[in-house]
Amino acid sequence: MFKSKLLTLLSINTLKKGHYQILAGPMLILLILSMMVLPLPAFILDLFFTFNIALSIIILIVALFTKRVLDFAAFPTVLLFATLLRLSLNVASTRVVLLKGHTGSDAAGRVIEAFGHFLVGGNFAIGIVVFIILVIINFMVITKGAGRIAEVGARFALDGMPGKQMAIDADLNAGLIGEDEAKARRAEVTQEADFYGSMDGASKFVRGDAIAGLLIMAITIIGGLLVGVVQHGMALSDASQTYVLLTIGDGLVAQIPSLIISTAAGVIVTRVTSQDNISEQMLSQLFNNPQVLILTAVVIGLLGLIPGMPNLVFLTFTAILALLSWWLTKQKKIEEKSTTKPANIQATTPANIEATWSDVNIEDILAMEVGYGLIPMVDQTQNGELLGRIRSLRKKFAQTLGFLPPQVHIRDNLSLAPYQYKLFIKGGEIGKGEIINNKWLAINPGNVTEVIEGIPTTEPAFGLPAIWIDESDKEHAQILGYTVVDTSTMIATHFNHLLQQFASDLLGRLETQELLDRIKQEIPKLVEDFIPGVVTLTTFHKILQNLIAEKVSIRDMRTIIETICEHAPVQNDPYQLLSIVRIALGRVITQQWFPGTEAINVIGLNSNLERLLLQALQNTSNLEPGLAEHIIQQVKQALNQQDAIGAPPVLLVNHTLRPMLSQFLRHAFPQLVVLSNLEISDNREIKMTSQIGAD
Repeated sequence: MFKSKLLTLLSINTLKKGHYQILAGPMLILLILSMMVLPLPAFILDLFFTFNIALSIIILIVALFTKRVLDFAAFPTVLLFATLLRLSLNVASTRVVLLKGHTGSDAAGRVIEAFGHFLVGGNFAIGIVVFIILVIINFMVITKGAGRIAEVGARFALDGMPGKQMAIDADLNAGLIGEDEAKARRAEVTQEADFYGSMDGASKFVRGDAIAGLLIMAITIIGGLLVGVVQHGMALSDASQTYVLLTIGDGLVAQIPSLIISTAAGVIVTRVTSQDNISEQMLSQLFNNPQVLILTAVVIGLLGLIPGMPNLVFLTFTAILALLSWWLTKQKKIEEKSTTKPANIQATTPANIEATWSDVNIEDILAMEVGYGLIPMVDQTQNGELLGRIRSLRKKFAQTLGFLPPQVHIRDNLSLAPYQYKLFIKGGEIGKGEIINNKWLAINPGNVTEVIEGIPTTEPAFGLPAIWIDESDKEHAQILGYTVVDTSTMIATHFNHLLQQFASDLLGRLETQELLDRIKQEIPKLVEDFIPGVVTLTTFHKILQNLIAEKVSIRDMRTIIETICEHAPVQNDPYQLLSIVRIALGRVITQQWFPGTEAINVIGLNSNLERLLLQALQNTSNLEPGLAEHIIQQVKQALNQQDAIGAPPVLLVNHTLRPMLSQFLRHAFPQLVVLSNLEISDNREIKMTSQIGAD
């Protein structure tokens, strides 16, 4: 007992807090069903008919004041409920007309009587004509047009979804919006497509309602005549006068709200998204140009001077339009004077405005500048496909290397050639290229001997020989063995190559801290007291940056942090910690360069050269210029041999020598990977394809 009372109180409190809205839908459905089943008194019918008219007017006014279609996203559902409400009222009123129509014109309520007598003058012939005209207007014009617009709108909304999604992703990648705003805009795009799809279906209900109105009127007239003549013994003329007027009044009471709601549907689907509602748009765009009004006044005035025309009416409108044009012209002059800056006020000139900290621009970490000819490729309003490719590259970069690169800020630069682009990291140029518009790039992978007709060039990412060709020659070039790509693919490939090459420069302290925050969400105990309890953020950042510089993925953060935590108490040198971390990541490093279980083909060091380098390292002396040049020449030959047999460019050296040789050879051979013998998995067979220092 106590429990039931407690639940009752809780439910009442819940409803008091505003949750009573959830009962509106079920109550309306029960109301509609009850009107179809239960006989209603005439007074109740008057209330419901009045409510139906008021509801339709509310819907129309709300539609007029919406600024975006999603401001009235519930309209398709409201349209369905309003249609069902009208149909249920038709059923209820038809029942009353047939049961009590013989008692008089007020048998079905005062509302139906008023519409049957006052609006059509008590003449049922006029009533039938007016009713049919209303149905034709509703069915053939408003509803059909709104349905067609909704259908086309749904199709265009669905077709435009990929482009809108790419535009949102481009804004997100360019840093123009945040993740939350991007999610909200994606949801809005989906809701807009759902709205037009729902409107396309909901408009069919209104068309069906118009057809049902005609059928209900015909059935009610026939049924009323049969009931009046056969059951109540009325004369045919009296039965016609009574039942037809009641039926016409009933039909008009239903069709006028239907016409209003159909108009609201047309307003919703025909409006264009703007900051103004439809009334403001119409007034500002129809009556905003005084020249249009004065020309219209001239035409109306000339028509008013023709003999036989209603001169007074035409000349009255001429005067009204002329006065309105004069008033608008006066208002525009006042606005122009108010917005014009006085020439003698020197304090507002840019030369006298004091500089502030807002004039200091922070350099973008990753930026791209494009000539004006490439703007369509990077403009979200024009569905630039390059933006989607850059987004995919950032995502792939994060999945491969283990951290998210900064967002790419893209801007146009009129000083560049129309189809030229440049890439920057922290303001420094790292690469550039140029395309030829409406051409495809045919890249020679090295085994093509036949030259195709086109403009010779060099592929910017890897420096391969290439040719700009027409699209018509694309298939022929592919048959010859060329790799054919479009311009956006070429730029994206170049961008990806530079991103990988300068990856370590993209990992700053901020990215390191964000990476730690991300790990803290997944494994909070692992990073607890790690910074600064075990190592400083600077040391940790330096270790990660060196791993990235040596092409080692930092995805396995668990192993990296655990290794640092284990050895940092006894070893605080970042470079020594780096070597220890690399050994811990040995299995991952081996699989990265030598996937599978087969023997690995690497470049090795001659034992004599190795001994000499160890001695130089112990004496902390630099390599002799002649020896350094000799090593570089032999590494170059070894890399060519590795490339010829399809083996990765990996040099395997003594663990002690690895840091020195990696730093020494990295500048001359960015593609070379220097591994320690302790970093190779024990279960892998090693084959030396060539030796450095064998001579």
